[in-house]
Amino acid sequence: MRKLKYIYLDNAGTTPMATKVVEKMTETMTNTFGNASAVNYYGRQARAILDNSRHVIAESINAKNDNEIVFTSGGTESDNTAIIQTAMARKNEGRHLITTAIEHEAVLKPMAYLEQEGFEVTYLPVDEYGQINLDDLKQAIRSDTILVSIMMGNNEVGSHLPIKEIGEIVAPTNAWFHTDSVQTYGALDIDVQDLKVDLLSVSAHKLNGPKMLGFLYRRDGINFPSLIKGGDQELKRRAGTENVPAITGFAEAVSLLPAEVKEEHRQKYLSFKHQLVDGLKENEIDFEINGHLEENQLPQIISIWFKGFASDSLLTNLDLSGISAAAGSACTAGSLEPSHVLAAMYGEDSPRVAESLRFSFGINNTSEDIDYLIKTLVKIIKK
Repeated sequence: MRKLKYIYLDNAGTTPMATKVVEKMTETMTNTFGNASAVNYYGRQARAILDNSRHVIAESINAKNDNEIVFTSGGTESDNTAIIQTAMARKNEGRHLITTAIEHEAVLKPMAYLEQEGFEVTYLPVDEYGQINLDDLKQAIRSDTILVSIMMGNNEVGSHLPIKEIGEIVAPTNAWFHTDSVQTYGALDIDVQDLKVDLLSVSAHKLNGPKMLGFLYRRDGINFPSLIKGGDQELKRRAGTENVPAITGFAEAVSLLPAEVKEEHRQKYLSFKHQLVDGLKENEIDFEINGHLEENQLPQIISIWFKGFASDSLLTNLDLSGISAAAGSACTAGSLEPSHVLAAMYGEDSPRVAESLRFSFGINNTSEDIDYLIKTLVKIIKK
């Protein structure tokens, strides 16, 4: 029996840890077990590593100071904290929030929770390219709007939203501006001062770092109590003993992605997109891209509608051939719920909603992987 070749094309779901990250974490777990809040020798060692890691990460987004970085358990906790704690801290100023119809569940569910608590949420619609209309945003902002939360890049279709322009619109108002940057940190260059964001969420496992770890950038002057109640860690902003080995692994993952490496990755992933699209066309596969191929798109994510082919059976057949991809988001997969992102872009009745696959590229992918993907898709669709 031929040995199956396994290919991972679900890097928007999670990524393999970089070798240097694993080495760094192993070394720290072995040698630095202290509690970073303790003042003893072991605690001081851990604290030095924690401070250094925080500095690396603060610099990576051009934060004004290191203490604007609060370590959390990941993107989900960062989103929940930014949304729920802002609402609780500012409810006397207003009870209106604005977001989009295509956010990750980690934003949509806290918003739904706030609606149950008596807050009002405006969900901005998107066009067929997964983009909002900036005029819609301008019209939605009111004097009692306390938060605007709009993702930087979409996890299902890869649309890259105009965060700088949104920042310009929100800055003069009373609202704070939060962006879920989980899919873009590690892929794009981010400057929080230039973008005028107040709050920004990131997860380590999307850029070859460890799981169960992320951060919330919280601009100086943005104040609310910790979502997690307990000790005074993270300058009283996030209770719980810091996972120093994972945090140093996160900083290592960030150090492996200077601007020029990110640019190399973007060019590589863009070439994969073109290779895939050209290969499908050459084999006369009936497909369409959800959103744009290049314009205002994240380079590492492509969502394709395979006309007349249910995404779950396509996914199963790819998996049997050793290829891991996704239909919609990995976080909602298994629930067989239609993609809320594609429904927002094309309407709930569009066949695209149940006939689309997402391929997302990572550091270990090669053009041979894409060739194998094309061959396998052709075999499945034309059999």
